[in-house]
Amino acid sequence: MRGDPSTMEVLRPKAAREAVRLLARHPEAIPLAGGTDFMVSWNAGQRNGKTILDLSSIKEWARIRSVKDGLRIGTLVNHWQLQNHATVQREFPLLVDACATIGGVQIQIRGTLGGNIANASPAGDTFPPLAVYQALVHTVSPGGGRTISFADIFTGVKKTSLGPSELIESIEIPVLPSRPRRQMFWKVGTRAASAISKTVAAGLLWVKKDGSVRELRFALGSMAPTVRRLRHVEAFIVGKKPAGKVLDQACALLEKDVAPIDDIRSTAAYRLEVSKGLLRSFLDPSYRG
Repeated sequence: MRGDPSTMEVLRPKAAREAVRLLARHPEAIPLAGGTDFMVSWNAGQRNGKTILDLSSIKEWARIRSVKDGLRIGTLVNHWQLQNHATVQREFPLLVDACATIGGVQIQIRGTLGGNIANASPAGDTFPPLAVYQALVHTVSPGGGRTISFADIFTGVKKTSLGPSELIESIEIPVLPSRPRRQMFWKVGTRAASAISKTVAAGLLWVKKDGSVRELRFALGSMAPTVRRLRHVEAFIVGKKPAGKVLDQACALLEKDVAPIDDIRSTAAYRLEVSKGLLRSFLDPSYRG
């Protein structure tokens, strides 16, 4: 390991207000939550000489609680907690499924939802579920708190819309308007576990009595610099029955919302083809492409 802790200054606030004050006095400080991504860069010696704001002792940020319009998840809640929380399991199963794919159990116990968001990887497994659940991100800063739509939290690869002295306090997931007819989470990776996604998808579908689509929410990760809702597809398919040429057109429209790349994990062509297959399978469960 090239990380040298003797060169680092570590600040350890015990409460949210103290964390905000410390970050205002030390704007260069690097917030630390679960540390699963931090330790990779620390091992490479990239954090030597840095000031670290260790948030792990803020108990009020490690809770899940019900609120009037949904569920409020503290930024320090880990992926293991989310998998095993009864309300999350009942109301937001796609988030449970996503958390179960993040590394092994050790990583799931350490890694936090807020840290996952702040890290802003295009391949974040929890991001498509949070996108289709239309989550809200609550923040705190010296100037007060604000609420950011999950659709607006990411600005690019490893970039967020957070200000320099702003911390994620919690993530709120609103209750769904009704139970969807169909919902799914899919992760495509090199292995069944402990793999970074080649593409990752989440979908919610509401259908009218005549079989036409009332509402579709579909999101893809690892397909653009940030997680993407398929807005063109969602708008196109409302009021239509998902079959035949409608499915062909919907899959073709997918390309308007994503920008896959060739990288070490996969090719843009593969990602695009797989994502179209996932969309088609979701809309038409009889499809076996």
